[in-house]
Amino acid sequence: MSTVQDQNKAISRRWREEFDKGNWGIIEELASPEFVMHMPGDAPMNRDGALQMLQMFYGAFPDLHHIFEDCVAEGEKVALRLKFEGTHTAEFQGIAPTGKPVSISASVVDRIVDGKIVEHWSVMDTMGLMQQLGVIPAPGQG
Repeated sequence: MSTVQDQNKAISRRWREEFDKGNWGIIEELASPEFVMHMPGDAPMNRDGALQMLQMFYGAFPDLHHIFEDCVAEGEKVALRLKFEGTHTAEFQGIAPTGKPVSISASVVDRIVDGKIVEHWSVMDTMGLMQQLGVIPAPGQG
């Protein structure tokens, strides 16, 4: 039998795999009604706000998918080190589609209680994303 930590790691991973498949209903299944998403520079988001943000992101990068690099769980929390990879094929935050592939590193923590994600924190390399899209020069350029 798996431990609670193993179950929580599976929930955290499944959450992302289902979004990669376009299964937006997973938010109702795996996120608590009290769900809060914390991202630097943004106000905390509830389930609806998180869903809108995720749909906007996947809309701009429709082939977006996660690559899991590390996963550690302790108590109620699951920490992941991962990458998002996809192709910029639609407008993203006012940036016209570039057709460029991107690879975005991120670190996330989910707090899971009774099989539901209650809180989510994430930090991703937005500077690297903007450099890959050509909006900001990469080091050594320009």
